[in-house]
Amino acid sequence: MNDRVLYETHSHTELCKHAQGSVKDYAMRAEERGFKGHTVTCHNPLPWGWSPQVRMFEEQFQEYLDMIHEVREAFAGHLDILTGMEFDYVPELEDYLLQQVTWADFDYCLGSIHPQTDYYLEKYKVDDEVENRRIYFDLIAKIAESDLFDCVSHPDLIKNFMPDVWDIDQAMTDIIPMLDRVAATGCAMELNTSGIHKKIAEMNPGSEILREMQNRDIPVVIGSDAHIPNRVGAQWEEALDMLESVGYTEINYFIQRQRTAVAISDARNSLLTVHV
Repeated sequence: MNDRVLYETHSHTELCKHAQGSVKDYAMRAEERGFKGHTVTCHNPLPWGWSPQVRMFEEQFQEYLDMIHEVREAFAGHLDILTGMEFDYVPELEDYLLQQVTWADFDYCLGSIHPQTDYYLEKYKVDDEVENRRIYFDLIAKIAESDLFDCVSHPDLIKNFMPDVWDIDQAMTDIIPMLDRVAATGCAMELNTSGIHKKIAEMNPGSEILREMQNRDIPVVIGSDAHIPNRVGAQWEEALDMLESVGYTEINYFIQRQRTAVAISDARNSLLTVHV
């Protein structure tokens, strides 16, 4: 038996309306992959009916907690089941978000910008792609500066919504100041393995950004962003290799909003191979 040291940090449920499988299904996959624990991170509710097709309603929040509790009880002694949430960050809603992060005894609060959602397109999207990119990375920095969240998820997600004009060298004009601002807060940033299935087929973020993150000692968390059970732990070996290649020696997870580091060598040795 391997020494289980890892936690899956990013997974969804059917309450998100665009994910499949039960919390139990995801937990079973996490156990098969050799994880010590599994963190559930559904999308947070938002007021005013914003993007209801990708998130639970406020009145479903207790159902969400009950789902997690039921599986936690079922896997007790085998796999830790943690309560997390992926919060869409909206600067105008900071007071609302501050209340949300206290709705439950969260283990992990993940802050996100989703530039494809209805409210984002209405409030922030502009026609000029350079300005659009600048706005996006400014908002990414504000996630960390809000002091509401433990980690910034998939920080270069916007590249998949402007693939024809994305140029990483040009984008660094906006990315470097963003990383400086994030580093000043101590907030972690995510390496999201699901990016390999998007229009620009690389993890979020890519290696150029990871290298600049490492240069600034920004803690990194790996998350699969699993929307189906067999995505739990997917491409983690490749993610570990990428992190090592840019100089990282450890990754992190959160329990009770407290960060724990795991050596990459220990992380790699703990993973079990499963069939897709």
